[in-house]
Amino acid sequence: MDGVKWLFFDIGSTLVDETKVYDDIFQKIAVAGGVSVEEVKTRAIGFYKQNKRGHREVIRLLGVDYPEWSPLYEELYPDTMECLRILKKKYKLGIIANQIPGAEKRLEEMGIRRYFDVIVSSAEEGVAKPDPRIFNIALIRAGCTPEQAVMIGDRIDNDIVPAKQMGMKTVWIRQGVGRYWNIQGDCETPGYEVNNLSELLSIF
Repeated sequence: MDGVKWLFFDIGSTLVDETKVYDDIFQKIAVAGGVSVEEVKTRAIGFYKQNKRGHREVIRLLGVDYPEWSPLYEELYPDTMECLRILKKKYKLGIIANQIPGAEKRLEEMGIRRYFDVIVSSAEEGVAKPDPRIFNIALIRAGCTPEQAVMIGDRIDNDIVPAKQMGMKTVWIRQGVGRYWNIQGDCETPGYEVNNLSELLSIF
């Protein structure tokens, strides 16, 4: 891709498979709300398709407390490591992510910290996507212009829209609950769409 020097990645549902985390959350919501897991999941997906935070909407409906996020259930997608290894040969790689504290340590434990030159995480920076400030922090640390950077993420609202507004190129990776998003208008339309990390290799 002409002029691109940096590829910035989200973490959750982009590099890291959160399926088991969400299964755990749905289970906890179901127990707290006295309903079946199937009902919680079906209702949540219905909200995701309306471009809402599905599990949060179900939590609100049932009047239960928000369950704790369990990073122990996070795991890399099967193609994460190989994809990063290949892309690292051609580009500088960075992270722009909304994460609970300790993101860098978790990336280290997963074996992929070494691929990233810049890591910007909301918990450590005190600002979260879609706030443009978190993107600006990453660009400044990378020493690159928005036009030289690509944002790759699963969330249209948190990743694609603000990155486009910054002038960055964008790739929507349709993984996790973000894949249910219905694009509405040019501001939400990514430059590219892929279904997994491996498909990035045909773009970059």
